[in-house]
Amino acid sequence: MPSNESRILAQKHPAPPTAGAKKLRRWVALASLPLLGMAAVYGVAPTAGEVISTQEVAAALTLQPLESVRASSADEPLLYWRQVRVVPGDTLASLLARLEVNTQSAQNLLREIGVSSAKMSRQLIPGRSVYAQTDAAGGLLLLRYPTGSSSGSSEEWRVEKNGAGYRISEHKMALQPHIAMRSGIIRSSLFAATDAAGLPDSVAIQIAEIFSTDIDFHQDLRKGDRFAVTYEEYFHEGATIKAGRVLAVEFVNQGKPYRAVYFQGKKADSEGSGGYYTAEGKNLRKAFLRSPIEFSRVSSGFSNARFHPVLKSWRAHKGVDYAAPQGTRIRATANGSVAFAGVQGGYGKLVILQHAGNVTTAYGHLSAFAKGLKKGQRVQQGDVIGLVGATGLASGPHLHYEFRVAGTQRNPLKVAMPTAAPIAADEMAAFHANASPLLARIEMLREINLAYVD
Repeated sequence: MPSNESRILAQKHPAPPTAGAKKLRRWVALASLPLLGMAAVYGVAPTAGEVISTQEVAAALTLQPLESVRASSADEPLLYWRQVRVVPGDTLASLLARLEVNTQSAQNLLREIGVSSAKMSRQLIPGRSVYAQTDAAGGLLLLRYPTGSSSGSSEEWRVEKNGAGYRISEHKMALQPHIAMRSGIIRSSLFAATDAAGLPDSVAIQIAEIFSTDIDFHQDLRKGDRFAVTYEEYFHEGATIKAGRVLAVEFVNQGKPYRAVYFQGKKADSEGSGGYYTAEGKNLRKAFLRSPIEFSRVSSGFSNARFHPVLKSWRAHKGVDYAAPQGTRIRATANGSVAFAGVQGGYGKLVILQHAGNVTTAYGHLSAFAKGLKKGQRVQQGDVIGLVGATGLASGPHLHYEFRVAGTQRNPLKVAMPTAAPIAADEMAAFHANASPLLARIEMLREINLAYVD
């Protein structure tokens, strides 16, 4: 046989396994099954004494001489791909350094793109990946960064080597959807637990939003509370680009389980968009959100006698104050229309929304109104209507929130909030068909969580 050919012989089958070996093989097979898979394939070991036929196979392979392989590869330049994740405070310059782009290339790029560098830096989102292709000397050839995205596509910044300079362009990327699953246990806070579980902040915020009318995530959390969630995740070329909508979630707070499933049907709600429902089809959304600010705390409650920090006198406080940093987003607590947006006495910058049933809500001490907000404009529950400030009679940044019925202020923390409409009877079959596989995943995650509870 020629020296540049090799003979490959198939190994003969070993002797039949012993009972102990068969038991070990079963454990190995079980351990190798995908934890979150929906199907399993089991191999069957041969029984003792079974006669197994063997066959010798030979194949000839032509191997390229080593010298020619070295010669051809020497003509091709070495290229490297590197990936880093954006961290808070990152700029384009700091990312280039961590991507090991050499100083000359980094300086040339930053000088050439000028204003675009600052624009790109403002679009950097912590946790998102940036990719760079360089030559062996660290010269930058291509920089890629995914930016804003929609459900089925995403935009990507590209900085490409173009002769002696660089060219910036934006490209659409087709995204592949995937259902992700995570679970965790509360040790200190919601975000600490979701970080430990590898859950994106956007998904953690959705969980808090979904259960916002049932759980106060500042005051009600207890050590040992747990969550399980399935949500959309979008990939491009094997890399995670973004997290999408929560599909199903369970949160066990102080021993009480709360479950929610996303459903979008023809009659899911009056606005035509989907919503979150219990396993029985009850709408989790209340007609009014309990709080107009995400992750805030009550700094002053509803009272008939409160010492005013600015006026230095005792007077009624017919609303609830939420302490929050300057510029925090303020949400409409229910669907309605803008009845007033302007400056009014001690309220400072004030927004008043008119809702159904002779109910109005007021939002005072704002630093700014939402862009384009004007009287008569329709708003939906959760829409941003302004930013927290300290205008009017305010000792510091906070939101003064009032809930009024026929012009009389009521305590928004105690008034009974009506729920939104449940799933329509003629859509229950479609709802259950959608909910059942999602809740099965939650149940699987729940059992895993229970196994690790201290």
